[in-house]
Amino acid sequence: MPTYAYIHDIAYYLPEKVLDNAALSQEFPEWSVQKISSKTGIDRRHIAAPDEFASDMAVQAAERLFERYDRQKIDYVLLCTQSPDYFLPTTACIVQERLGLRTDIGALDFNLGCSGYVYGLGLAKSLIETGQASNVLLLTSEAYSKFIHPADKSVRTIFGDAASATVICGTEAESPFLSDFRYGSDGSGYKNLIVPNGGLRGQASADEKFSPQKRNLSSNGYDLFMDGPEIFNFTLRVVPETISKVLNSTAKNLEDIDLFVFHQANRYMMEHLRNKLGIPSEKFAVYLEECGNTVSSTIPITLHHAKETGQLQNDMNLMLVGFGVGLSWGGCMVRWRS
Repeated sequence: MPTYAYIHDIAYYLPEKVLDNAALSQEFPEWSVQKISSKTGIDRRHIAAPDEFASDMAVQAAERLFERYDRQKIDYVLLCTQSPDYFLPTTACIVQERLGLRTDIGALDFNLGCSGYVYGLGLAKSLIETGQASNVLLLTSEAYSKFIHPADKSVRTIFGDAASATVICGTEAESPFLSDFRYGSDGSGYKNLIVPNGGLRGQASADEKFSPQKRNLSSNGYDLFMDGPEIFNFTLRVVPETISKVLNSTAKNLEDIDLFVFHQANRYMMEHLRNKLGIPSEKFAVYLEECGNTVSSTIPITLHHAKETGQLQNDMNLMLVGFGVGLSWGGCMVRWRS
């Protein structure tokens, strides 16, 4: 029988510091605790400490996973992050050493946000099913809080920091566990979610609307900018198309999917999508309130939570869909094996 990749286990890490809605409401009195909660679906977010970065959080998530998995079996590390420790070296190499992994393994970063977990699963599947690796450690780690201006309430209410660790392994089976990947990219929308400073191109050549002064802010050096309405419209366009493409490739109907796990953007967007697509609430996994939008970590955190609560069961057919910064999106099918 052929060897197919499957998700063996997931763990995650949330920083110790918590930013709850009460604290945000004190800073922005025009937004009540209830208004923030009802609009975003988020009650609290975890914020990386000043001396805590992507590698630190990734190591914490991986160490939790290695409490029940032998780290010496890992033969490839994939790290999804848009907030790496350095331009160079690659953060994955730093993590490899700090975790005490073997040196005869591959390790690389890839820069994607909210679609990153789906892309990472696709990369891990390719490595395993072409015989390049047997056990892949897929890490997601993001510290968006370091990019966010403290006076920008529109994004401070949404984003939280987190890391996840997933082991993808190979096993002989009659059919795939990870399948029907469909991807999309539209760089024409890159300006809708961007950190204009910190890269080599820099603010000097950036769009005027990114300017902190245009947003009545004094620069913090990075000043993440998000055009919420444009991101919302993009999501409403590409998510139904992606689901349709994945379903067409599997010859399945919407009713055949046991659980949908989307990138956890915010409650309003997710409920709008669920209603638009006609997905029953019991087949729609949501886990936002305790950690917020953690970018590439939202899907694995939600999978972990769904398993812990019994919403995710063995042999279920799942559809994962990630979408966001890039603009980038991706979807796939997962046959869950626990």
